Parts: sequence; C-alpha cells; structure tokens
Amino acid sequence: MQHFAKLENLMHNYGYPPPESPMFSMVRCNGGCGTGVQKFTTDFYIISLKKMKSGSITYGRTNYDSNGGSLYFMKPQQMVELRDVELEEGGFSIYIREDYLFGHPLHDDIKKYHYFDYDINEALHLSPSEEKAIWDLFDKIEAEYHNTQDEYTRQIILTHVDAILKYSQRYYKRQFLNRANLSGVMVTRFNRLLEEYRQSGKMEKDGIPTVKGAAEQLHVSPRYLSDLLKTETGKTAQELIHLFLIAEAKNILIGTDKTIAETAYSLGFENLPYFSRLFKKQVGKTPVAFRNSLN
Repeated sequence: MQHFAKLENLMHNYGYPPPESPMFSMVRCNGGCGTGVQKFTTDFYIISLKKMKSGSITYGRTNYDSNGGSLYFMKPQQMVELRDVELEEGGFSIYIREDYLFGHPLHDDIKKYHYFDYDINEALHLSPSEEKAIWDLFDKIEAEYHNTQDEYTRQIILTHVDAILKYSQRYYKRQFLNRANLSGVMVTRFNRLLEEYRQSGKMEKDGIPTVKGAAEQLHVSPRYLSDLLKTETGKTAQELIHLFLIAEAKNILIGTDKTIAETAYSLGFENLPYFSRLFKKQVGKTPVAFRNSLN
C-alpha cells in the first residue's frame, strides 16, 4: 500500500495533471476514473463527488454505499481503496494538505465536521438540486485554482471549500431524517438494543454498553449514530446511554434492597465514584440522598 505525503506524487501516480500548488489540488474525473486497484493513504483531506456505475470504494474498513451522486469525505492517514471505479457521469476530487489550512478558521472548523469520521457506507447522497449546488461551488474553486495566483487566491478557495462543507452538514441532516423515515426511527432501535443488553445479563459481565458496540450492531459508524440520534432526540448516543443507565439505577434503588455498590456493579460500572458522580449529575442527588428521599 502506498502513502502519498506529496500531492505531486499522487497526481503523477494516477495520471492527473501536476498540481498548481504543493498544498492544494483538484481534478475532474470523467467515465473511467481509476481503473484497476488503487490502495493508498495520504496526508490530505479529500472531498470527492462520484456517481458510481461500477466498481467499489473502501475507506477504513467499510465499502461505500455508492448509489446515485455521492459525496465522500476522507481525512489524512485513512486507507483508501478504489477497485475498477467507473462513473455514470463526471465527478471530481479536491485534495487539501492540512498545511494549507494553517492560520485560517477552517483549520479548526474542519475537525468539527464529523462526516470525515463516517464509514464509507454513510456517504452523502445528493438530490439533483443539491448536486448542482456542490458543482457550482466546485466550478468557482476551479476557476480560482487555474487563475493567476495572488494574495487573495487561498482565501477565496477556502471560502468556497468552507461553503461545500457547510452545505454538506445541512444535507446530512436531511439524509438523517429521510433515512429515519425509510428504515424506522433510530432512537427506537437504539433503546431496544440497550434493553436487550440489560436483559441478557451482559452488563455485569461485560460492562456498561458503549457507543462503539451499539453502532456495530446497528451497522453504522459511532459518529454517524451519535449525529443521527442528536438529530432525532437532541442528545448524543453517549448521553442516551447515560440516561438509560440512571433510569435503571433509580429503578433498582427504589425497588430492591441492593446497596449503592451492588447497584453500580450490576449495571456494569467498575468505578463506584464514577457511578455516583454520573447519578448526581443526572438526578441532582447522590444515590444515597435519592434513596433516603424516598423514605
């Protein structure tokens, strides 16, 4: 597997034109984009639009769900594998070294876009109007990219890149809602999973449920699950797990004679002080004070 630290090496290796800048590059791709097998890591952020006809793309460990026009977001040091990719229509890729973002607000803001951490099967699927909006921004970046470079070039390019990322955040929220309507509300599936985990007796044996474990069973990435639940409920996956655990703890404290320690350990907590802090944060009282208030 190859690693590309320099943009010019990646461009040369895959037959693309040399980059206009060592820190930023972009290419249009028509039809047979990437024949054969390409497997690599990079030091770049990559934003790609592809409408797949055949072939596959793998990012991390997961195959992209590549129906329709899809946007793909990849961050540095992640493995990318392309196999015989053929497009129905033209696509594009934008490559950005982190150095290019130094001193610009996007250097910090790009880390806030969780979709760079989504698995590939959670690509952003665009409607025709959304695809047009992204292409319009790409065209503006491309015009500036091929223009004579001056002190305004980088600022203008990053302004349009930032717009692509903001639009993508909006479009992902639309996708969350659409897919929830198609496949059932995720919070219902998530809560059912937590309840099944509790009833199975695994909490005491394996510990408190984790976002990662739940995401694996729901066949999504942890970031995607948390963002989807946040859209549905206003709370992240971790916050919902905490609410579930504290509700169970209150039930045990009310309905049984178990000690505080026995209650905590039965719910998978290995650290009693952590359980007490979490309980007080959620309920406003320590477990002891909560139980005493019932008498």
